[in-house]
Amino acid sequence: MTAEGTTEIDTSRPHSARMYDYYLGGKDWYPVDQEAAEKVLKVMPTAKSSARGNRSFMHRVTKCLAGEHGIRQFIDIGSGIPTEPNLHQVAQGVDPHCRVVYVDHDPVVLEYADALLAGTPEGRTTYVQADVRHDDVLETRNVRDTLDLDQPVALSLNALLHFIPDEYGPYELVRSMVGRLAPGSFLVLTYGSAELDPSMKKVEEIYRAEGTPLQMRPKSEIALFFDGLELIDPGLVPIGEWRSEADEPSAPGYAGVARKPA
Repeated sequence: MTAEGTTEIDTSRPHSARMYDYYLGGKDWYPVDQEAAEKVLKVMPTAKSSARGNRSFMHRVTKCLAGEHGIRQFIDIGSGIPTEPNLHQVAQGVDPHCRVVYVDHDPVVLEYADALLAGTPEGRTTYVQADVRHDDVLETRNVRDTLDLDQPVALSLNALLHFIPDEYGPYELVRSMVGRLAPGSFLVLTYGSAELDPSMKKVEEIYRAEGTPLQMRPKSEIALFFDGLELIDPGLVPIGEWRSEADEPSAPGYAGVARKPA
């Protein structure tokens, strides 16, 4: 159980991971993050329940992949600050032998990596500080030491890709990562969309004004991330409709899970 990264934290401007922690009711944010998050809440009062909706989806899909599809390896990119239950706790609750790698580029997450690394003795959890835009996550030592990329892996990109606008080539990044995974691997993602809540356009403006690139997309563009893959039921649907149970929170975005064919 190891962590890989550095802890030089920039508190001069808000960060999406710390704002997300604020929405979830956490305590690992700075005043600059709170200020930006409150601006978002003024135009989108459901931001807190939306964050919980994304977390609920992560719990459901992890149980599905570990329980129904036998996936025992997970890589969660854009993992954010730990909020229990974390992905490894859900996966290892199905099978304690599951292996999980967390990845985030905010160094504040590394300070709380102990919570992410407290997995089962039978399995393994690790943390990597890296920026997915550089497309080198799968080559890092901790990933290679923890996961067997010749076996199926679930690649989780929840609430991440809308922070990677066109100038960083998000479609190419996803294709590159999925291309290096074994057949039978899964791509999991959620993506914000103003189609489901027009206030998301104002949210996009706030994030950009605060220095965080944000690009919402319609369903038709989100679907392109799954080109060449096999979507499992119920397909690409609003987050709250992906195998949800009664009274679970939703979020203004789409969710999809797809298998890499042989």
